[in-house]
Amino acid sequence: MEHVTIKSDLMIFHYGELAEEDRMLVDIAREATANSYSPYSHFCVGAAVRLEDGTVIRGANQENAAFSVTMCAERSAIFNAQSNYPHLAITHIAIAAKNIDGFVKNPVSPCGSCRQAILEIEQRYGRDIKILLCGVDVIYVFDSIKALLPLSFVDDSMR
Repeated sequence: MEHVTIKSDLMIFHYGELAEEDRMLVDIAREATANSYSPYSHFCVGAAVRLEDGTVIRGANQENAAFSVTMCAERSAIFNAQSNYPHLAITHIAIAAKNIDGFVKNPVSPCGSCRQAILEIEQRYGRDIKILLCGVDVIYVFDSIKALLPLSFVDDSMR
């Protein structure tokens, strides 16, 4: 038997410590929570992706009574970007969430399906996507989704 430890690097910022372009993306992700349709969970998630030309695309979670057809904010923004700007790579994604009490204190992390979708985009364009997970007090920043999905399933896994 062999024991292996997997570690991820995480940077923790306060909002004012972020670069101006990252603060703008966080603001847009927070604004996007207003577009959430979440009558069942009352958990509103917004996402904002920045493309390599600076274009920003919003996404918000869209629930359905048949939960299997619910769409997360992250995939909503990513699929919108890929449908409308397939020639441009995504360089950043910010994710924010609020509940009935307001924005969540601690950053919320993408679900497994969203992690996989982000990974596929990184692989498609051959570049990492900077991930900003937004809480009220702090913002977690990762240089790539691989930090949140270290044992990933991508094309190389099928060879």
